[in-house]
Amino acid sequence: MEDETMSVSMNRDNRKDSIELRRFKVQELLVKGYNHYEIADTLQIPGSTISGDIQYIRQQAQENLHEHIQERLPEEYQSCLTGINRILRLTLDIAEKPTTTDDKTKLQALALANECYKAKLDLTTNSVVVTDTISMLKNKLDHLNINDRELTQDIQENKLKKDGEESQQQQQTPSGIF
Repeated sequence: MEDETMSVSMNRDNRKDSIELRRFKVQELLVKGYNHYEIADTLQIPGSTISGDIQYIRQQAQENLHEHIQERLPEEYQSCLTGINRILRLTLDIAEKPTTTDDKTKLQALALANECYKAKLDLTTNSVVVTDTISMLKNKLDHLNINDRELTQDIQENKLKKDGEESQQQQQTPSGIF
């Protein structure tokens, strides 16, 4: 009994591994510019399987992008801004330090400070792209919620209309006469 369970588990793991390997190969061929038919022909797999794999790959890509935008990007943005601020502070300390008498060192520190200011500006102005992306995702979610509400409202209206029609039919039927 224990051997059968282990065998079933191993078969499931092997099947999962082979599906992942096939999807990896499909994605690799997509990157190389192959179309559906060429991939199916190359891998000797039915086109419907390739379509399913491509759909799965796209879904995974959307989930990864969503995770990246929601979780990783804000953290990386904050880390970059913190690092730039730290470098800026250190370079300004060097440039303004009374013991720094070499003009060349002061100019290099100020040039680096200038680069930090440019990097901060770039981060803060390009964050608009990030904000727009997040807003776009929220708008899509809002749009889906609105569609869901409209669909629910249509179903309720149709039910009320149907109930009203049935009520009118019952009132028009003379009682006792069939």
